[in-house]
Amino acid sequence: MRRTVQIAVLTLLVIPISAVVATSQAAADPRKRPQTETAAMARRMLAQLKVARPLSIRGYSHKRFQPRWAHHKGTCDAREVVLARDGRNVRRNAACHPVKGVWYSPYDGKRLKSEKHVDVDHVVPLAYAWRSGASRWSQARRRAFANDLTRPELITVSHSVNMAKGGKGPQSWRPPRRSHWCRYAISWITVKHHYRLFVTRKEKVALLNMLRTCGD
Repeated sequence: MRRTVQIAVLTLLVIPISAVVATSQAAADPRKRPQTETAAMARRMLAQLKVARPLSIRGYSHKRFQPRWAHHKGTCDAREVVLARDGRNVRRNAACHPVKGVWYSPYDGKRLKSEKHVDVDHVVPLAYAWRSGASRWSQARRRAFANDLTRPELITVSHSVNMAKGGKGPQSWRPPRRSHWCRYAISWITVKHHYRLFVTRKEKVALLNMLRTCGD
């Protein structure tokens, strides 16, 4: 009887801890929550963001954020971790580089069977982040932003669609697949809110328009 009571008490203690961990992870990565729920959350976060004119691109360099991908797991850098996370049947060599796998690009719906055709996209482009307030950050904070595996900032997409996107914001570029607009807007807002980056007026309007597709 005493052992039964002890097990019951331990079960009650474990469940809340697990729930807290799951909630924390879901809040950081909106891909793990229902779109209708995260869309409402995204609207609230967007309302909290400062609206301002974009800063100058002067002084920007990719190296100011990312002289190279940061290592996260042994020999694996952030790019390699994302490719393994987003791909199927991914095989890596001794240096952790993917040599085989299948990747899906949610921006354009392409299925890619070669790592050569895949890019790891920064949802909020580095140049765009620079003009949204990151130019005022420390080098360490910019590096953390460029290698963030917790927020939905890094995603596997096709090389061609990544080149088309470049450093554009949602007011001038949207994923070709309209069905991904909701998730794209939620991810964009989640990243900007976490890093306290401001939005422009046109950017905010574009994000609100994309959020209207949630639940379509």
